[in-house]
Amino acid sequence: MEVSESFGGYSVGLDESYRPLPSVYLAFLSIWFVSTCSWAVNTWKNRHFQEQTNNLQWTLASVPLIKALQLALSFIFWYSCFNLQICSVWMSFGVYVTGVLFQTASFVSFLLISHGYCIMCERLSVPERRTTAALGCVFYLTLVGYRASVPYFAVLLLLNYFISFYVIFHHISKNLLLLREQLSFIEEEEVHAMHDAVYTKYMMFKKFQGAMQIVAVAETMIYLNVVDSPDKYWLRLLVREWAQFCIFVYIGWTFRSQELVPRFSFIPTLKPNLEIWLPPVYSILEMDAAAFKDFSSHEWHIGVPSSLSCNQQFDDSVLVVIQHPHAHRPTSAPPSSATDPSSDSCPNKNGG
Repeated sequence: MEVSESFGGYSVGLDESYRPLPSVYLAFLSIWFVSTCSWAVNTWKNRHFQEQTNNLQWTLASVPLIKALQLALSFIFWYSCFNLQICSVWMSFGVYVTGVLFQTASFVSFLLISHGYCIMCERLSVPERRTTAALGCVFYLTLVGYRASVPYFAVLLLLNYFISFYVIFHHISKNLLLLREQLSFIEEEEVHAMHDAVYTKYMMFKKFQGAMQIVAVAETMIYLNVVDSPDKYWLRLLVREWAQFCIFVYIGWTFRSQELVPRFSFIPTLKPNLEIWLPPVYSILEMDAAAFKDFSSHEWHIGVPSSLSCNQQFDDSVLVVIQHPHAHRPTSAPPSSATDPSSDSCPNKNGG
């Protein structure tokens, strides 16, 4: 190819087999842009239904946003190459960086979901956050080295893929086992109030497990296909982009913001340091002020809601009365203590 410098870019004689690329990138840019906007609108509209899954959706929104940016830069690059005869080096560098960021953000999102972020607990523990950040940074660096054709980085990237998928599948299996144990407990104790919520989480992780198996196979096929021939490159690009889009739509739909079953958001702030912990069980008791004045029972505990952060004020004084499923067991806790089996409680700031 003859290459001549022109206005900070390069005028390049390109192979005609690359000519369909601008159209392919423009088509997928439109699809991802519409999907990103729909994702954001749905998350905003349903922000009042389930706070935890809503936070997860805003976290996952970075993935389609980065992908849309990458496709926009790719379209501009190839369009200028074929129609303006100028291939910008800086534009190609932007495509390179956003591509690496997209893959890194994708795997970090997969790690967050596998840990049960906003599904099994409100936030990750410090070791879990450190592990996720370390894996994300190593994945980014190895991917940069691999795409820059640095020697031995292909082996390092393969090793990083293996570790990342192992961590993801390990935590998915761990959460599935925990949810199965909780469902067994619910059936044995005949506490049906939490069944739908726990079963919904179980099905979410089962679907996510299947999606991650497809991702593992797809990534393996992509990196085994080392053919650099430009022939039918646009067709391979089309298949790869459709596969990525379908996988992320499936995962996004599974964990979308919606009005889920009752008690879905009853989760601990952090995962307890136990192999198996029981699902929180709540019973609702209504009484007037006169009845509450003489209220006394070992089977009931007085508490305050802890789903809100400790720095957040309540508009009205709120009182929650919680009953343990084993009502016949007395407890030594005083009635005035705030007891919540699902998470760390905050002090009642309104004196309720």
